[in-house]
Order: sequence, then C-alpha cells, then structure tokens
Amino acid sequence: SGASKKKKKGGGGGGGVLATEQTWPVPTVPIQDLFPKGDFPVGELCDYQGLNAYRSTKAELKEQEKLHVEEYKELREAAEVHRTARKYLQSIAKPGEKMIDLCESLENKVRELIRDDFPGRGIAFPTGCSRNHIAAHWTPNAGDKTVLEYDDIVKFDFGTQVNGRIIDCAFTHYFNPKYDVMAQAVKDATNTGIKEAGIDVRLCDIGAAVQEVMESYEVDVDGKMLPVKSIRNLNGHSIGPYQIHAGKSVPIVKGGDQTKMEEGELYAIETFGSTGKGIVHEDLECSHYMKNFDVGHVPLRMAKAKELLGVIDRSFGTLAFCRRYLDRLGCKQYLLGLKNLCDSGLVQPYPPLVDVKGSWTAQYEHTLILRPTQKEVLSRGDDY
Repeated sequence: SGASKKKKKGGGGGGGVLATEQTWPVPTVPIQDLFPKGDFPVGELCDYQGLNAYRSTKAELKEQEKLHVEEYKELREAAEVHRTARKYLQSIAKPGEKMIDLCESLENKVRELIRDDFPGRGIAFPTGCSRNHIAAHWTPNAGDKTVLEYDDIVKFDFGTQVNGRIIDCAFTHYFNPKYDVMAQAVKDATNTGIKEAGIDVRLCDIGAAVQEVMESYEVDVDGKMLPVKSIRNLNGHSIGPYQIHAGKSVPIVKGGDQTKMEEGELYAIETFGSTGKGIVHEDLECSHYMKNFDVGHVPLRMAKAKELLGVIDRSFGTLAFCRRYLDRLGCKQYLLGLKNLCDSGLVQPYPPLVDVKGSWTAQYEHTLILRPTQKEVLSRGDDY
C-alpha cells in the first residue's frame, strides 16, 4: 500500500531546488529538506502556573534557553517526522491489512523521512500495535499473520530520535464508533497529565489528577455500562539521551511518588484506560528487547551471543529493538544468542503487557519538555 513513485524534490522542475512542501498522500520528502535552516515547527507552548508563572517573561531564563537551542531543534525535527509518519499510518491502517505490513510501511517511512543513520537519527523503538486487551509492547514477529479487523482497538506507539533526543508518542486507532467514549476518556486523561505537568510538580499529583479524569468516564460494552479504569501498573516516564526510560515514573493513579519534576527534563506523558482489571501482566511471545543502559562489560562465552551483541551495539546501542529489526539486518538463528544476552543481564526482554481477555484498552501519549520559560508539548499535532 502507498507505493506511489517518489516525487523529485521540488517536483523535479527547479534544477535541484529543495522541496518546500510535503508530498501527499505518500510523504516522500525528508523533513530536513523542508526546513533547511533547521527552523522546525515549535510544539504547543504552555505557560507555567502558580509560583512558576513568572518564568515566561524572565529575561535570564530566556538567555538560559539559548544554550539548549540545538537540543530543541533535534526534538522538533523528530516530532515533525512523527507527525508526518503517523498521518501516513492513519491513512493506510484499514481493516484487512496485515499488522506486519503496516508496521514495516510505517518504519520504512520513518527511516526515509528522518534520513535514518544510526546513531545520529532514526527509529527510537519498535512500532507497538497492541490490539484489544493487549495494552503495550506487542509488535509482530516474522511470519505473523495477524490482520487488522474492523472491531479492533489498536494502540499505535512508535518513536523517533535525532542525536538521541527521543520523541515517544502514541494514539488509539479504531473503526467501530463503539470505542469513541473509551478513546475520549484516555485522550482527556493524557491531556490532563500534560496540563498538570510542570517544574516542581509532584509526580503523585499528576497521577491523582489523571485518575480522577479517566475514571469519570464509563463505556457501553455490549449493553453493560463499565467504568474506565486507569491501568495502575503502566505509567509515563522521563526520557534521557538514547534512554527511553530515564528513571522517573509518572503514575496514572493516585498514591504515587512524591518526587518532583525539574527544569530541563523531557517526559513522555502517557495514560492507559481499560474496561478490565486495570492491571496488566506479561503474556504472549516476546518481540521487544533493549540493552540495559548502565550495564558494564559482561564476559560472554557463547560466540553467537558475542556476535549478536556486536550487531546490537552497532545498530541500536541502548535504544529498544525487536526481532524484525534483527531479521532485517540479516541476522539468522539468533534466538539462543538473544536468550543468552537476556540471561546474562546485558539485554532486557519486554514481553507484551495484557489485561484480561475481552477487555478494551486504549492509550494516548505525548512527549513534552520543561523548558526554563515554558512547557513545550513537542509531539502535539492537529490529530491529537
């Protein structure tokens, strides 16, 4: 799907002039080429509240931000790639399509739009496309025949990175309008988390606000009104360079951590709602893996494991990957080596996270940065 011919830059007429606009319905112009000066679109800007309201006008804080312009540019480019790629995904994700084809179309599109070149730029983690009662960390492995169906409710969660600056952003995709209220509940909850986030805000206070909004909704499941529950063991998180989970968790239920958000931090604010138990457990075949960020040298006996670690270091570093990414690099019969790396503590497996069968789960997620003067919701688009 979407295999239209690549358009030449600038429609091919202007003697090698850079394109000034994206091609549609299939975007083919790398985002860098649309913004040759590096003036990528700024995210949604929000002034801080309360005791931090002074920040939006304080001159020395504006000066301080000038030290971070490169980081902001990198994040904004990654965000613009995300917005463009997800618009393309939304146009091709139709009932009857194979999940594996959708993932590969999206991932190839991200590589093209971002000018994939590890470690400088590329995909930040595998495309999650978890359906129905599966909430997170499901992507097809090779040979998977799963097809997107009309009654599915899918969480598309994918990431982009420029120089290790990661955009982690997700949405819920469905066709049957019976999921409208479910999606609205979670979108509202995520936007509440975004609104509450700020410098010196306690993480637990964000969780309490998110849960209150999420659980104010109920949905009609086959004529039965069920409450929407915040999935209590899933949360948002701080993000560091080449580190998707950088140590702080943003809960989506009350009673969490008193730790505060701080100036300069990057966060993925994500919420998950469920009509099931509101708690997930690991199940199904694993597809997602990631090298442990702070693990030192571990002596490995198995040749296959050593060889695979070399591939991981050269292709992903500490970014998450999936089995399909290894297949694509030509790795063969790597499962035993991969198990050895997991057993040795070098690599962590991240199996799918599921609620009870038959339940509905939904997710929305954005990445924001707590700039000294303002909060910037980097991944905000006109879609969500």
